[in-house]
Amino acid sequence: MGMDRRSFLKILGGGLAGAALGNTLIPRTVRAMAAAHPKEFMGVLVDTTRCVGCRTCEAACADAHSLSVPDISDSSAFSKERATSVSQWTVVNRYETEKGEVFAKRQCMHCNQPGCVAACLVKAMQKREEGPVTWDTNCMGCRYCMPSCPFEIPKFEYGSATPRIQKCNMCWERLGKGEKPACVENCPEKALLYGSRKELIEEARRRIYQKPGEYISHIYGEHEVGGTGYLYLSKVPFEQIGFKTDLGTTPYPEFTKGFLYSVPLVLLLWPAFLIGVNTLTKKGEEEIGGKGGRS
Repeated sequence: MGMDRRSFLKILGGGLAGAALGNTLIPRTVRAMAAAHPKEFMGVLVDTTRCVGCRTCEAACADAHSLSVPDISDSSAFSKERATSVSQWTVVNRYETEKGEVFAKRQCMHCNQPGCVAACLVKAMQKREEGPVTWDTNCMGCRYCMPSCPFEIPKFEYGSATPRIQKCNMCWERLGKGEKPACVENCPEKALLYGSRKELIEEARRRIYQKPGEYISHIYGEHEVGGTGYLYLSKVPFEQIGFKTDLGTTPYPEFTKGFLYSVPLVLLLWPAFLIGVNTLTKKGEEEIGGKGGRS
């Protein structure tokens, strides 16, 4: 269904109504994330030199979260690079590199200071003390978390009557029972290691030091965007296996803390403005296409 200019103005009006909320909530959220943490964040080390592309992690993740279980025997899944989706919280892609075939698992990175959490007006996105970034049902559907993620992970159920944001939560429920994330527990090649972030970084450095010919000297996620819960080792530069290498080391909330968060009206209205412009543009293109198709 299209959006007219009156509906577009209503979106902007809704942003105005939430300005007071943003003025108090968002800076507090950023300060809380930047504060000293009482617990050591937990995370997962992904050693891509050990991954064989079996996709067992995909099936285990789907089974643990009642998602559609993929056919992991279907090799056509590697015909193109896949992104995560509302029905697949983790995916494995295959890359042809200077050192041959490399497989790399993708999912939410669970940033130390997540942009999605800072952008969430109602605290539906939360950074748990243990490290996982989770989503809750008090979501208002603004979807600000989506453009706020440097890794483009949160996905919205557009086709659902009760839409949710879908993403990896590091098996938050399993962790509460003292269990490991499903992907880690089921990896047959031990390419995934669960533990405290500090211990994982130490283990990654140990592997690089002991076998310098097998790894490049870079732990992806140690410093990127302020650090992430998922950490990666590779035998080739990370841009060869689809990773963004231009993100810098500054946490995403820091970019906006001095400007957007001090002017909450901008934070609230700018995404709404972009959504409105995008919708109106699509409607205009459809109308032009429809006229062009008439005889």
